[in-house]
Amino acid sequence: MKKILILFVMIGSLFLVGCGKYGEKDIIKDLSKKIDNIKGYHLNGILEIVNNEESYLYDVDVSYEKQDKYRVSLKNQTNNHEQIILKNEEAVYVLTPSLNKSFKFQSQWPYNNSQIYLLQTILTDLKNEKDRSFEVKDNNYIFETQVNYSNNPDLVKQKITMDKKLKFKVIEIYNKDDVMQMKMEFKDIDMKASFDDDYFTLKENMNNISNTSDMETSKIEDTIYPMYLPTNTHLESQDKVTTETGERVILTFNGDKPFMLVQESSAQSKELLTVPMYGEPYMFADTVAALSDNSVTWISNDIEYYVVSDVLSKEELVNVAKSISTIPVSK
Repeated sequence: MKKILILFVMIGSLFLVGCGKYGEKDIIKDLSKKIDNIKGYHLNGILEIVNNEESYLYDVDVSYEKQDKYRVSLKNQTNNHEQIILKNEEAVYVLTPSLNKSFKFQSQWPYNNSQIYLLQTILTDLKNEKDRSFEVKDNNYIFETQVNYSNNPDLVKQKITMDKKLKFKVIEIYNKDDVMQMKMEFKDIDMKASFDDDYFTLKENMNNISNTSDMETSKIEDTIYPMYLPTNTHLESQDKVTTETGERVILTFNGDKPFMLVQESSAQSKELLTVPMYGEPYMFADTVAALSDNSVTWISNDIEYYVVSDVLSKEELVNVAKSISTIPVSK
């Protein structure tokens, strides 16, 4: 009789466990199985970035293949300017097809920071956050976690929305004032994607997307000035010189936090030009930049920009660069 009673208790316990509520730990466990075991995926969507009260929209196209190969295409909806972040077994590259030019990094990207459009880093943020919040709303699962943007500490949290099939729908990044700074809307996600052998090679990507027609040398119509300056720092001199590709404007700032801002016109290189860079890719406003300990370099509307300083921190370099508005919000 005692044995029968114990058996009923065990069966009842199993029944209660089996009927337990499907909660956040179950979701993350199933999501981990779904993403960790994947051989390749392809997704696309729309990325919105807010900078100085202006909004920039990108068409985003992401491809991933085991082991550790990524291709992220970012096309600005305003001017169709496209850049590609490419990671393969050789290095990490930022490609600018219109100039037939690429920056080459020995970087830990994408694993050294949160990435709003990559499934693996989103999952990492979810798994590493002990104090995450969770709710079920409008037939969706909604998580809130902290984020890791080491070069932009103003970004502190994200809201992740997925449907009941564990498919990401929207991710929003917020600053310390609870104002949205980035938003990724996922459109299509193919979890069984496969790619040709040369899909993630530098040569194949540049061959496929480079502008084959000759591009005229870009022109510097107006000198661009930063809207942000560190305290007790001022413009000391402004010089313009002629170069092989047009002209170069050099702004020298002096004071407590001296730095130099260079603005240079560019032309499409006849052959693929790969420039080794120290640092890592960094996304802001309308472009993907190269950020190092003492400089930030980027291309916008086929004009190259450099902010260089031995004194400014990375955060200050980014603040100066982000304050330089180089593109209209709409056509």
